[in-house]
Amino acid sequence: MTDDDLKKQIDEKQGGEGFIKVTDLPVGNLSAQQRVVLNRKANELFNAGKVEMAERIFITTGYSDGLTRCGDKYAEKNEYIKALRLYLLAHNKRKSEPLIEKVAAMVSTMLGES
Repeated sequence: MTDDDLKKQIDEKQGGEGFIKVTDLPVGNLSAQQRVVLNRKANELFNAGKVEMAERIFITTGYSDGLTRCGDKYAEKNEYIKALRLYLLAHNKRKSEPLIEKVAAMVSTMLGES
């Protein structure tokens, strides 16, 4: 797999900027070694503060711990929808369920139903 092929697959996985438009299935034809290399690179990006770049790689590899850590960064910045999206992709119910309740309460308040 060339770098261009990988970039194309990452871009295809990203879809639009919609709420939960990204699939939670990692790219299927990555070897275990490729996943390790990509996850290491994503960890470096994450540690350098490049959360969005790391997120794209973690989505591609399906690395749930990385997705959760990126979600935590968004939650720290009160970007709850972005955080929720990543928690759902990581299948992290412990973190997603409280955010679902928080977002529902926010929407309820906005609609004047609280």
